[in-house]
Amino acid sequence: MADSKTRLVERLFAEHGGSLKAFLVRRVRRQPIAAELAQEVYVRMLRVPDMGTVRNPEAYLYTVASNLAKEYARDEHNSEAALDVDDPWVQAQLVELPVFSGQMDAERRVKRLREALEQLPPKCLAAVVLQYWKGLSYQEIAERLGISTHMVKKYLSQALTHCRRRMGRQE
Repeated sequence: MADSKTRLVERLFAEHGGSLKAFLVRRVRRQPIAAELAQEVYVRMLRVPDMGTVRNPEAYLYTVASNLAKEYARDEHNSEAALDVDDPWVQAQLVELPVFSGQMDAERRVKRLREALEQLPPKCLAAVVLQYWKGLSYQEIAERLGISTHMVKKYLSQALTHCRRRMGRQE
């Protein structure tokens, strides 16, 4: 039974390997990640206890791939939005200026920061302005913007992540 399952998975890999990777690249937009996910698809196929219960192995193959792509997207989203601005480590990072390669003068840093801030969505930018320029509390910001304090934290976290990425890039 294990031999027939292995042969089936090998056949699926031979027949659908290229199209499966293309399918995953369209979803995750990164070739190396798509290749890893394609491998994981086959590993999961090998773990199916009884392949005889799978009516359409090709459809099952793409269903597993689709689910893996969704898991990857969810994990990526969660890892980007996971900064907690109340965390002491994050607060310490806010106080420190990032290290820039080369000697960027203050005027260029300010210009880049303005450009980064202009790229933020309106409510996200408003939360940054109200927090860092007006000194309002999360509750006050939430009331002014008509959102929850959780969303205020989320907006500030997104802004911090975005600005750090933009400020750290060489352009």
